[in-house]
Amino acid sequence: MAVMAKRHPTTLRTSKQDIASAKLAPRTPQTEASAFRLAFADDEFLTSEDTRGIRFQLEYLKPEFTLRERGINSTVVLFGGARIPEPGKDAWAAKNEVQRKNLQAASRYYDEARRFAQLASATAKSLDNKDFVVVTGGGPGVMEAGNRGATDVGAPSIGFNVVLPHEQAPNVYVTPELSFNFHYFATRKIHFLMRARAVAVFPGGFGTLDEFFETLTLIQTGRMDRVPLLLFGKEFWGKVLHLEALAEAGTISPGDLDLFSVVDTADEGWDIVRAFYHLPQIDEVLRGD
Repeated sequence: MAVMAKRHPTTLRTSKQDIASAKLAPRTPQTEASAFRLAFADDEFLTSEDTRGIRFQLEYLKPEFTLRERGINSTVVLFGGARIPEPGKDAWAAKNEVQRKNLQAASRYYDEARRFAQLASATAKSLDNKDFVVVTGGGPGVMEAGNRGATDVGAPSIGFNVVLPHEQAPNVYVTPELSFNFHYFATRKIHFLMRARAVAVFPGGFGTLDEFFETLTLIQTGRMDRVPLLLFGKEFWGKVLHLEALAEAGTISPGDLDLFSVVDTADEGWDIVRAFYHLPQIDEVLRGD
């Protein structure tokens, strides 16, 4: 159950009490009509096109209240592919042998994401789990590795799931009280970045690219403070992205290429974060199972 701010004492009846009382009303044509339902207890009204703005606000407020109540001030965000398997496990998403071979090779990034999350979470533990708390999209692959790394060192972690057409459940390593579900990608993206002190982007697909470019754009345009933005996988991103072409074409400034760093290992990436914030060296971190 989500942690919400304590209700202030009041002599007025609460909304919960009135919802319960309304259910006890005699069944008549009037009480059975949708117009009679309390507005905040009327699913048909709350999911209508006209109340979309209210739903945006609710999706923003629910995680905000919970994270604020937990005293979580800042996060370390891990983005990356849901299809990347744990080393030694089946590449379940492969559609052919070429994909299977490549996904199995990419499984090393599962370990790097797990290790990076261990380093971030060990730092968070030293700060009473108020800062540098790991957050992922809550799903499998790289996201699972991130939440798992936090669990390895006994730290909480956040999962921001989103409802998809196919069935998806949060991975088992997300802290249950910090496992959220979103309808709107927009409000989910706000929560990903509003507390971010570092963003780590591992190999992935369209969603990962979207998250990387959105973060990069916000930093480039000054809409977000500059934070360490890490691309994990020099070989992978070297094939996928050729951003130097944008600088050569003049559509970005040459200095924009310095807004992110390309790394291969968790320790290399965390050293960039640690130097950026002058954090102490973390020694007591696991190396995995």
